[in-house]
Amino acid sequence: FKLLGFLDIKNVPCARESILYGSVGSFVVGLGHFVATSRVRRSCDFAVGGFICTMLGYWFYCRYNYAQHRIRQRMIREGMKNKLLFEGSSLDPERKQTGDERSNS
Repeated sequence: FKLLGFLDIKNVPCARESILYGSVGSFVVGLGHFVATSRVRRSCDFAVGGFICTMLGYWFYCRYNYAQHRIRQRMIREGMKNKLLFEGSSLDPERKQTGDERSNS
């Protein structure tokens, strides 16, 4: 499913959730403004503004968390690779040699 012909919602991270939260935000803001003022056209304007603000707000929040998650994954992947490389060698950080072990070797 492509939104507006260019945004592939299924493959873009955070796109689906942003649109869903934006629609909920639009409904809440529009309905809240209508209940407060009883002005239909102005409430629709507020609903569109609520959609844009909520969607963009959640988009940036989700993308920030997604970037942090990818950085953590990369760090863990590098750590696991280093663990496999250095395991059992003298460069292994978990293998602390004390003075007695060095003299016996």
